[in-house]
Amino acid sequence: MTSTWHPESRGSLTVHTVGHAELNVRLAQDIAQRLAAAIQARGLAVLSLSGGKSPVALFEALRVIDIDWSRVRITLVDERCVPCSHPDSNALLVQTHLLQDLAAKAQLVFMVTSATEPLGAPTEQARAAGMALSSAGIADVLVLGMGADGHTASLFPEAPNLADALDMGNTQTCVAMALKNPPANAPYARITQTLAQILSARHIVLPLTGTDKFNTLQQAWNQATPALPISFVLQQTQTPVAIWLAN
Repeated sequence: MTSTWHPESRGSLTVHTVGHAELNVRLAQDIAQRLAAAIQARGLAVLSLSGGKSPVALFEALRVIDIDWSRVRITLVDERCVPCSHPDSNALLVQTHLLQDLAAKAQLVFMVTSATEPLGAPTEQARAAGMALSSAGIADVLVLGMGADGHTASLFPEAPNLADALDMGNTQTCVAMALKNPPANAPYARITQTLAQILSARHIVLPLTGTDKFNTLQQAWNQATPALPISFVLQQTQTPVAIWLAN
């Protein structure tokens, strides 16, 4: 990190700064320990994961750690409204990069269950995904990502129904999210866990690398604003959040 700003742990928010080369291995070990403790305490563990390219190295570090993966349920924080066999599906990403090696025994809970087109309306997909997530149970560990624009999960700035998804009084588990300016490489409607559902997790981790994301984190550090949806995760005190920064 080139900035002189050094975020410090506060309340339920802890900050781990580690070398870039060891970030994914250290975080994978931390996640695995938490999953093993959940299995010991409750007989199963739930791990909720975000998609995108950033977590691939974490998935590959996690899948070779020896825990009882047959007792782990994998859920998704968000999903693109594409068939589960589509190259841009977050479910396929998890299957390809995490559900291999020792982790092949884990159970994946799909947000979109159909492998072929046509799909139902995004709102119908969100309703079905919410039921599946509720049946899977509370996440013991939920892994978030963050874009340089401050989005997390599929909670994007300026999305038409962002306020609804951020409303802590919203009892929906998942909502459909249409993006105001969808990226050209992924121009799909999305399904995302609501903020309330994300914060129902027992522990949240947020790994971050790169100066652009570090600068966004600094902007979101002291004030909750819809312009930076990740700020609502950072400004709450309900759920422990661990930020893992690469230096």
